[in-house]
Amino acid sequence: MAIIINLDVMLAKRKMKLNELSALVNISVSNLSIIKTGKAKAIKMSTLDAICEALECQPGNILEYQRVKDITPKT
Repeated sequence: MAIIINLDVMLAKRKMKLNELSALVNISVSNLSIIKTGKAKAIKMSTLDAICEALECQPGNILEYQRVKDITPKT
């Protein structure tokens, strides 16, 4: 996947646990865990907005694009 989720990094920087964030943004711990581990296929803008507000950060602090390099065998 080319999109990296840095939610765990932001939580650590804010010295906040996932259950604390869950209470602040009114999203279940299990759904936040799915987002945090990068297993979510999508994230609502309202969810991202709530997370950013609670963590006092920008979306770019949570989401990162990492280029996937094509691996092609040379002949």
